[in-house]
Amino acid sequence: MIRLVAIISVVLLSACETNKGPAQQPADSVSMVDKVYQIGIGDGLNVSVWRNEDLSVNVPVRPDGLISVPLVGDVKAAGKEPQELAGIIKKELGRYIKNPQVTVVVTSAVSSEFLHRIRVTGAVQRPTSIPYQKGMTVMDVVLLTGGITEFAKGNGTKLYRNTKEGPKVYSIFIDDILEKGDISSNFMLQPGDIVTVPEKLF
Repeated sequence: MIRLVAIISVVLLSACETNKGPAQQPADSVSMVDKVYQIGIGDGLNVSVWRNEDLSVNVPVRPDGLISVPLVGDVKAAGKEPQELAGIIKKELGRYIKNPQVTVVVTSAVSSEFLHRIRVTGAVQRPTSIPYQKGMTVMDVVLLTGGITEFAKGNGTKLYRNTKEGPKVYSIFIDDILEKGDISSNFMLQPGDIVTVPEKLF
């Protein structure tokens, strides 16, 4: 019995430790970044054809969304998943060589860097767009903008996020975070999030 009580105590203490720190995520949010990567204009690609070095190339995706592949010619790459593009190239190469093995690897994801930035707008000192870094919280990006202005309505802040279920909006209580130490709404951010701080209505 004493041992059972000790085990329960350890579990409860662990749960308390888990609840410390910023909230990990709104419970129902699933970021669009969870989708398989789609190739974009400006991305660098490595198209590799096994045992055919002459057909393997490193190419950028042109502004028209196409890439050039030996024997195949121009192929639409923008909007395709790497595996999907590899299948298209494999089919085309199959007209010239037997059973080609093709892989496509994104070597430079230029197009995603812009899409994955965090935007902070509204009543902050320096509204800005910030490169996403893993572990960022709402307060991290607000502080990077120089903080909220004297006219800001901190508790009216909103977090806008695109999810697989569609756009979602979450309430952020910056005044409570700063003045009360209540970090329950200091959510971890995801690529593409937008944080907007409104001004007070006088």
